[in-house]
Amino acid sequence: MKTTATFLLGILCAASIGVSAQNKSNIMVSNAIKFLNTPYVAHTLEVNNNEELVINCDEVDCTTFVEYVLAMSLSPVEDGQVSEGDFAKALQQIRYRNGKIDGYTSRLHYNADWVNNGVRQGFLEDVTATNSPYMRKLSLNYMSSHPDLYRQLGTSDNKAKIKEIEQSLSGQEIHYIPKEKLPFNGLPWIENGDIIAITTNIPGLDVSHMGIAFYVEGKLCLLNASSKDKKVEVSKIALRQMLNENSHSIGIRVLRMKKL
Repeated sequence: MKTTATFLLGILCAASIGVSAQNKSNIMVSNAIKFLNTPYVAHTLEVNNNEELVINCDEVDCTTFVEYVLAMSLSPVEDGQVSEGDFAKALQQIRYRNGKIDGYTSRLHYNADWVNNGVRQGFLEDVTATNSPYMRKLSLNYMSSHPDLYRQLGTSDNKAKIKEIEQSLSGQEIHYIPKEKLPFNGLPWIENGDIIAITTNIPGLDVSHMGIAFYVEGKLCLLNASSKDKKVEVSKIALRQMLNENSHSIGIRVLRMKKL
């Protein structure tokens, strides 16, 4: 397991206010803002030949940023601190299917798989499923169609397993909010601290980006690890405008942490 100085610092200051004194959304936001200006770096989980839990809070991409914030927020707080062991345990439950590490394909590479795992284990709620009538059918094959982009797909066994996972997820229908149905000021049921997954029309993919809902002067923005600006930041424009400016972005899913 790889740890870093930023992670250890985060553990020491993870919660100066007890969990009982905050609502779930504020826990997510207060932990997320600790990562502001953390560098965006892709592929930080691809550092080992054998799959193992990697913790690198010095460098994040959009998904690992959300995972670290969620793991901190799910971990118990004692004397104003989160233990490294509790954090690692929560992170493994978030990142791996049923919390078990069993090779590269046990990691939850597709957002749909990631969400299903969180809902199944009881620490995530799909709030779009109860608030949005709009649905789309999944058709996933991006990884198996682009094996050259994934070093670990160099083995035929991993390729076959990934293809099986894609086929098991394809055909599922998910609730989402089309971007034209998302006002600039958000929706009453989208809260600060909710996890936002941006759905995409890129063939074979379901989601292209993740972040955390954060209202700024009445507008719904995204607290995210930006590949464009190379750091964790609050978007300078409303989420709706972000979606409008990207032809591949078609809408959002909204997930909410459920304290275990």
